This record gives sequence, C-alpha cells and structure tokens, in this order.
Amino acid sequence: MMTEAPAPNPTGPNPTGPNATGPNATGPNATGPNATDGADAAPGLRRVQRAAAELRSGGTVRLDAGPAEGGRALILLAAETATAAGLDALAALAAGPALLLLAPSRAASLLGPSPADAAAAPAALHLPALTAANLQRLANPLAPQGIPPGLRREPPPAGAAAAVALAKFARLLPAVLAAPAVAAAEPRVPVVHEADLAAYPDALAAAMQPVAEAAIPLEDAPDARIVAFRAAESSAEHLAIIIGDPAAQPAPLVRLHSACFTGDLLGSLRCDCGPQLRGAIRRMAAEGAGVLLYLAQEGRGIGLVNKLRAYALQDRGLDTLDANRALGWEPDERRFRIAATLLERLGIKRVRLLTNNPAKVAGLAACGIEVAGREGHVVPPNGVNDRYLATKAARFGHLLG
Repeated sequence: MMTEAPAPNPTGPNPTGPNATGPNATGPNATGPNATDGADAAPGLRRVQRAAAELRSGGTVRLDAGPAEGGRALILLAAETATAAGLDALAALAAGPALLLLAPSRAASLLGPSPADAAAAPAALHLPALTAANLQRLANPLAPQGIPPGLRREPPPAGAAAAVALAKFARLLPAVLAAPAVAAAEPRVPVVHEADLAAYPDALAAAMQPVAEAAIPLEDAPDARIVAFRAAESSAEHLAIIIGDPAAQPAPLVRLHSACFTGDLLGSLRCDCGPQLRGAIRRMAAEGAGVLLYLAQEGRGIGLVNKLRAYALQDRGLDTLDANRALGWEPDERRFRIAATLLERLGIKRVRLLTNNPAKVAGLAACGIEVAGREGHVVPPNGVNDRYLATKAARFGHLLG
C-alpha cells in the first residue's frame, strides 16, 4: 500500500511527518520539545473516545484534572442526552450541587452578553429544578424555550472548558451538567483527564495512518485512486482522492474538502459543496494530477446532526454564522492539522491550494505545508444559496469576486 507515494521523512525546520525530527515535530515518531509520541498518546485518545461515547449514550463521565491539581474531579452528564436515570446516576456520584455549563456563544444567545472578563469562558448556571426538559430548554435553541425560574449564574468550576470541549468532540450540543466528584472513582464510570482533552486534536492527527487504497475510476478522472486514513483510536475516516501522480509535481493542486452529505451526495441547493467537489476533480484531471482531501468535518466541523439544526435555525432567519453560534459552536470549528498530516503521509509538502477561503491557506501553512499559491474555486449562486454565499464573503472573508 502507498507504493506510489511513500511516507516522507522530513528534516526541515518545521517537520510534522511520521518520522520527523526538529523543534516543532509532532508526528508519532517525532523528537523534540513539541513531539507527541504515538504510544504515549494512545491511552489518552482511547480515554477521550470512550468518554465521548459514554456522553452520547446518556452516561456519566469523570473528568480528572490530574495529580498536579490535587486530584480535583468533576462528574459530567451531557445535557442533550440527559434522562431522569442519568440525573440520578450523576447525583449518586456527586459531592456537591451540579451546574449547567454552556459554551460562551450559546450562553450569549440565551442570556445576553457575559461580563467582558468571562466572555471566553463557559457559563455556569444553577438550576433549582434540575430536569431533562429544563436542560433541553437551555441547551437547544430548537427545543421549547423559556428560562426556568430561579436560574442564576455561578463562577464556572475549574475544568469547565475541558468539559464543554468533550461534548464537542462527541458532536453533541456543547452543554454539560457538571458536579464535583466524590473522592473515590466508580470503576464503571469512564475517566478522562483534562490533559487528554487538550492534547486530543493534535494527537488524533498524528495518529492518522493509511489503512486502505484502491483504484476508483471516476467519471471525470478515470485514473483516480482513493486512500483511506484512520487513527487506531478513532472511528473517523478521512479520504484522499488522488488523481495522476501529484507527488511528482513541484506544487500539485490540492483541495481540502469538508464532507457534505447533503450537498455532495444529495445535491442540496443550500450550499455550493457538490459543485465544488465535482469541479475540483475535473480541474485536477485537466491538469493531470491533484489531491482532494475529503475530510470528515461536516458542517464546518460540527457534524451532520448539528448542521441540520443550524439549517433549521437559518429557516427562522439566522445566517449560517449566527446559527452555529446559537447552538454553542464557533462559526468554523475546523482545524487543519489532520489535513497537513495526510498530505505528509502522501509525500506532499508544497501545494497550490484550490480554495476561496484565506483561513485554509493560513491554517495549512501554520501546520507546516508550504502553500505556493491560492487558486480560486468560485461557483455561481443557484437562487437558493445566494444568501449563504453572500454570508461566506461578508462574514467569513471568502474571496468570491
């Protein structure tokens, strides 16, 4: 596998490949002060994945700060999946009252702006009546709305940001019920460390490896092949659609394409993703070589379910940026470390990037890939997505002119 594009062994000033060395190396076999060792990272990746799965199933998770923080721990329950049984389980493991932690943007949408010194931190809310229905009212802007009586803000506990991050990694609404944990850990409750969550995005990227490859002749690119990548501790799979021999090019044409089930597969008119996908493949075939990374980042990184929720909010008048924020997500949750790692695995360190988004150019370059140039990829509006495209230009800075 991968005989046409062997994994690189970079030695430049900012290497990040699997065998990299140097001061900023981050691959699984890297050395240097910022290196992440694959064997050392695997237990942390496993803990995050197990904790995320537990939250999705409505179970409780113990979030430990680690010995350096005196053994401080929180018991967590996701607001989206909370049930009466889950609330009882949390109460049995709690050493104090629970607070609802909301992502800052959701709290601002629900309650108004936070004080300036707390605007970047999750909001912590005390609910006198702690029920699953009240949690839904506060966490989900599409649920029946209403502020429960007696609701009040409290200072967020240490670990609040990590707790909300875990809900995001689980692709749940970023709202978590958190209570101080009893001293003794319950063996059946998954434990995750704050350090695991902080390291998770880069560790997951570093663990990505090719797991399958096949020639897949495409209608517009008969010489295409697809390489699938996966990390051992993750179910997410990313694809590289390779046309010709891009590794032989000094700067092959590359596109970072976020998966879009509705646009790519169903032909949704709400976005421009499907035409961009097919147009990129045609353009690479015309050049004779290119790579399209098909990344599991639906909805700018919030997942398909949350993207559908954002669409429902857009139907109520919000634009795509404000809809994401009303749900508690950032306007764009994507990061580019995984894309950079996949390119490195393919032996590609210098690219011409097919994108209208300057943030992709800057983000990929920050991860060690040299972007020799940006190639525009404009698709005309179709009468349905006109507002969507206008918002991308006006509020996300996309270059559509």
